[in-house]
Amino acid sequence: MKVAGKIIGVMFCLMLCVSGSALAQREQKDYLSALEADKIRDAETSNERVKLFLSFADDRLKKFQYELEHPSGTRHIDMLNSLLNAYGGCVDDAADLIQLGIEKQENIRAAVDLMASQSKSFLAVLEKLSAAGGPDLEEYKSNLDDAIEGTRDAMNESRKATKKVAAPPVRRKN
Repeated sequence: MKVAGKIIGVMFCLMLCVSGSALAQREQKDYLSALEADKIRDAETSNERVKLFLSFADDRLKKFQYELEHPSGTRHIDMLNSLLNAYGGCVDDAADLIQLGIEKQENIRAAVDLMASQSKSFLAVLEKLSAAGGPDLEEYKSNLDDAIEGTRDAMNESRKATKKVAAPPVRRKN
């Protein structure tokens, strides 16, 4: 009887742990809205998907800058951190799609060029924000550093990808 009680107790604890982790997974927020996720799914080519991810990253960065200039009264730091995390996720996904396109030997020249140009401008903005400081910088500094590092990685990947992606064919006139 005592052994059965211990087994039931252990089973109950395991059930609580599993339900607790499932609940925590449900609370995790995805950085794309439902509409944005639909746009990504509906995009037919890797070029289109990379373009969408970079436009979403640009949107998150602009929202971050707006939030810095116009702080909201509630959960300001949480908003800043989530925007930086969402920006980083978008840039990382765009870089991953470029790598996938290279592996599949797709024509992703436009995506690589867009990533190279956008990552330079993103990096300039992020470094300017980091250098400018601010009253709450310590609260989001870690995420800002991660965003800068992710942007640098994406920029380096786009440079490498430029060498791997074949140049577009040149039509000759007869």
